[in-house]
Amino acid sequence: MSALQKIIIWIPPLLDGARITISLTLLAVSAGLVGSLFLALGKMSKKTALNKFCSAYIFFFRGTPLLMQLYFIYYGLPEITPLLTINNRFIAAFIAFGLNSAAYCAEIIRAAIQSIDKGQFEASRALGMSYAQTMRLVIIPQSIRRLIPPVGNEFIMVLKDASLVSIIALSDITKITRSISSSTASALVYIPAMILYLIITAVFSFIFHKLEKRYSLYE
Repeated sequence: MSALQKIIIWIPPLLDGARITISLTLLAVSAGLVGSLFLALGKMSKKTALNKFCSAYIFFFRGTPLLMQLYFIYYGLPEITPLLTINNRFIAAFIAFGLNSAAYCAEIIRAAIQSIDKGQFEASRALGMSYAQTMRLVIIPQSIRRLIPPVGNEFIMVLKDASLVSIIALSDITKITRSISSSTASALVYIPAMILYLIITAVFSFIFHKLEKRYSLYE
């Protein structure tokens, strides 16, 4: 069998792995963005307890390897108590990646919010808006434009880091590639696997580039 014929045979299972990789990335970053908004606002809060909790959360998840976080959630939690056992590998990976992404996105959101001119805050308060109204109606809408480039970078990073889920035997692109390589004793499968990663990365990079141009600060 020629190399081309082998690659054609390998494509369907690799595409199945791509579905897992893309689904995990989309869900994890989406959940991370939702959680990160609360973390960012909490870290900026003047309430000491809330500020310290959010700061500690961000420090922990940014300061420890994602691989260890994934290991702990899937293998470590059941040792604390069986009630924390997560049998579904995808859910375990989603939790680990979502928690990790929230920490990184929190710093992105905090930086975007703090980049807004302080005069916007003062003008809003002068109009009688509460802090919550100011953030919801004035500051956050303006911050969204500044978020697109760094969030796009975070998305691509999570997409590539998703290969780590192969350590818990979740059938993503990397896990399927390694399985095919082991069963066929051929390393050629890494060629279509890398090309597939490049295609997925290129597609999402294009999407974020279009979003960045559409909502550019200078338009």
